[in-house]
Amino acid sequence: MTAAEWVSGPLPRDARVYVAGHNGLVGGAILRRLQAEGFTDVITRSSRELDLRDQAAVRAFFAQERPEFVILAAAKVGGILANSTYPAQFLYDNLMIAANVINAAHETGVRKLLNLGSSCIYPRMAPQPLREEALLTGPLEETNRAYAVAKIAAIELCDHYRTQYGSDFISGMPTNLYGPGDNFDLKGSHVLPALMRKMVEAKEAGAATVEVWGSGMPLREFLFVEDLADACLFLMEQVSEPGPINVGTGVDLTIRELAELIADVVGFTGELVFDASKPDGTPRKLMDVSRLAGLGWSARTDLRSGVQQTYDWFLQERAAGNIRG
Repeated sequence: MTAAEWVSGPLPRDARVYVAGHNGLVGGAILRRLQAEGFTDVITRSSRELDLRDQAAVRAFFAQERPEFVILAAAKVGGILANSTYPAQFLYDNLMIAANVINAAHETGVRKLLNLGSSCIYPRMAPQPLREEALLTGPLEETNRAYAVAKIAAIELCDHYRTQYGSDFISGMPTNLYGPGDNFDLKGSHVLPALMRKMVEAKEAGAATVEVWGSGMPLREFLFVEDLADACLFLMEQVSEPGPINVGTGVDLTIRELAELIADVVGFTGELVFDASKPDGTPRKLMDVSRLAGLGWSARTDLRSGVQQTYDWFLQERAAGNIRG
């Protein structure tokens, strides 16, 4: 079967697939998965080669390259500190990226597009676990509202292109992600890689304590990024529905429990000191993943195994001089 004959089901391995954001945590995992699956015509561009915020450049790229399938994993991302410090950039950059890529995909007849978002699209106090139907039913968490609004707009855009033009554009909403390729810069990283780096450095320095932001009480769910890559291929091949589709494990734990698990894997035996003056963010953020499970997909990597693989990757990359600061 050629890409021209494809309607649904397994993607032709010779199809032109554009992975937007291939240098990031998510895009990198998706690229590795596609290559392992034998895809032979995967298109990538770095942000230096193609600024996805530039509408004219994006339209020219799509017109020239003519991708048949698109996975939109490009985004400006960061933790609570970055989101709180640069809300204008998080809103503008992510709005422009989504609008330009989704519209160009429509204009050039892309057969299927997967738009990736985040669990932060749901209201701060939405009932737990978070169901897809909770979208737009209440106020967002203030510390990442700008990012969430941009991601909600991308979902709406996909849905309205589907309604108005029949475009097969879908939206997957991953929970908190981690794994090889993560950002370990303490100024912009998420909680899991930040804690891991702090503990590695504290262990090596013989430090007695490691500071953890917040009270340690918020509950969070974590998905290994290689599992997300698997889910993305499943969504591209098996799912065609409007609205967000949650992608997660359906299991959460407290930040304190996460910190203790990371300390155990890393071998840090000092004290964890929780700074309750720092923001906790949303009290709980657990995904209801029953919809995707009902369609036939579930995560396979348990948290300890994923943290161990991430730790091994971090040590290798740092030894190679690829992680600094």
